[in-house]
Amino acid sequence: MKKIFCGNEMDKMPGWAFRIMAFMFNVVDLIKLNDKKLDPFHLQKGQTVVDYGSGTGRYIPQASGLVGDEGLVYAVDIHELAVKSAFRTIKKHNLNNVKPIRTDGKTVDIPSQTADIIYALDMFHMVKNTQPFLQELNRIIKPGGILFLEDGHQPRSLTKEKVLNSGCWVILEETRTFIKCSPIAL
Repeated sequence: MKKIFCGNEMDKMPGWAFRIMAFMFNVVDLIKLNDKKLDPFHLQKGQTVVDYGSGTGRYIPQASGLVGDEGLVYAVDIHELAVKSAFRTIKKHNLNNVKPIRTDGKTVDIPSQTADIIYALDMFHMVKNTQPFLQELNRIIKPGGILFLEDGHQPRSLTKEKVLNSGCWVILEETRTFIKCSPIAL
């Protein structure tokens, strides 16, 4: 049961599990606002940001506001329900600087060296083949860009092992909730 809800190495959770997750996030967000989650990433006006594994879209409005009209937020997810959720969020908040993109889990339709910052929150544990995933993130980030990667439902040691074994990222910093990485030129 934990594998179904936490999704370790399954790439995409079932639709019913996504709906339950969305409901739970909505309840949590009513009780505890998530408006501080992106603060450590220091998003700035004019930046291009990738919310990889955007899920229910709960961080899209904050990211959109932080990068402003001059910036762009790509809301990327493998799940069709997540992309639909991103479109609903855009409409609800009248966001003009957000572009939802569905990925196949291997490639994403974002030009090379586009992103200033990529954040992948509570999803890395779901990625079955981390090598091509991390290489694709390396492709879309600008030189000097930053990747913020949250462990999700796996031990930090496993997250670090996967990142370091990829050969395309250097770990710059660790916090309790994420690792901060810099791309290695390939």
